Amino acid sequence: MFRLALNKHDRYIQELCEQIRYDYDSIFTNIELKKKKRSLCEIDILAKKGKEIDLFEVKCSYRITKARKQARSIIKHLRFNVHNFYFYCGATGALILL
Repeated sequence: MFRLALNKHDRYIQELCEQIRYDYDSIFTNIELKKKKRSLCEIDILAKKGKEIDLFEVKCSYRITKARKQARSIIKHLRFNVHNFYFYCGATGALILL
């Protein structure tokens, strides 16, 4: 049986999911938002606790400006309110509220 190795970004997503798993009722990863056949954006982690939804943008290096830009794009395409939007840097382990 073959096992595919995860890339660095996906390992950081798993690492963050392990850290936050007890804080939320449910956690979803790699959610792609599409309109017809066109991809609009991708949510790295969507975590839900009760009626509140938090989103997490995971980067391998400290690229907070790019994360903010992606956060604006994601929120623009969603049909629900986001409680918190976080940036997670895998290299440093920093978790920052945007």
